[in-house]
Amino acid sequence: MSSLPLSDLPASLPARPVAAPAGSRLSPARLARLARHALTLLPLLLIGAWAVADWHTVRDGVVRLAHADPGWLLAGLFFTCMGWVIAAVVRQGALPERLPPGLLLASQFAAGAANQVLPAGLGAHAVTLRFLQNRGIPLARATASLALYSLVKPIAKTAVLLAFLVAFPDLLHLGELIPDERTLLMVAAGVALGLVTAGVLVTAVRPLRRPLLCFLRTALTDARILHTRPSRVLALWGGAAATPLLQASVIASVGFALGLPLSWTQVVLALLLASTAAGAVPAPGGIGPVDAALVFTMVTFGAPMGLAAATVIGYRVLTVWVPLLPGALVLSIMVQRKIL
Repeated sequence: MSSLPLSDLPASLPARPVAAPAGSRLSPARLARLARHALTLLPLLLIGAWAVADWHTVRDGVVRLAHADPGWLLAGLFFTCMGWVIAAVVRQGALPERLPPGLLLASQFAAGAANQVLPAGLGAHAVTLRFLQNRGIPLARATASLALYSLVKPIAKTAVLLAFLVAFPDLLHLGELIPDERTLLMVAAGVALGLVTAGVLVTAVRPLRRPLLCFLRTALTDARILHTRPSRVLALWGGAAATPLLQASVIASVGFALGLPLSWTQVVLALLLASTAAGAVPAPGGIGPVDAALVFTMVTFGAPMGLAAATVIGYRVLTVWVPLLPGALVLSIMVQRKIL
């Protein structure tokens, strides 16, 4: 059989695809697995970086706690654990559907670790939002639940603060802690500016109008349904009011272990005033502005500066650093098992 001369061949032959070597291409399923593994390790990496950056605080707090009264430290650890339980109770109170208690509590424990990395509670909200979506809650209703949770907590905290001020009017001298007129005007102007900006954006940016109205309808409907159920009202508002009391109990327990010369009532008022004054400054887990304001208020109430600072450092070690690694491990496990 004679072969054709080269001149008779077509000028161009169709190119045959060259098969890529096995394993050189990543399927979508493999990419998803790699992304999930990366998300599993990310909390541990972030916590490790933060531990290196804030190592001196951790070391000083551990040294002081090593010489503290162990009984009061155990009491502080108990109140710390109760804080996660109350957080789960408030989350359940903000949603009509019943959530599995064990997984909800685990999600709040994991959210505590995530909350130390991102400011203004974004870490905890992100973990909770993912948890709710995986439980079949639509995005709009899950977001409305987070909004209700975020709204109820400061209102309940303000109510607790006013109740303490009314119940103990002569116990404390608050003259140095009450802001002057200029500060109050600046705060009012900031709130008014935020409301006006939000109104202008909703009015001018048409794509924002429909999702915002849908969100408001969903939030109002869920809030109305929740407030017809006494169990949800008690969980939502009672848990939100108990949250600052538990936090103050942790601080008081650490302070009593170190010999802080303040009463539990004074510590509660110090925390309420400090968190109210510094709550507008976004910081990971509230660390920074709230700590400084808390030391200042305790010193104003008569505590020595060094002892007040040691109490706050011990409080952070007990509530942040002790549960941080276990919380990160729980977060990684929940991501790995697709609970988050």
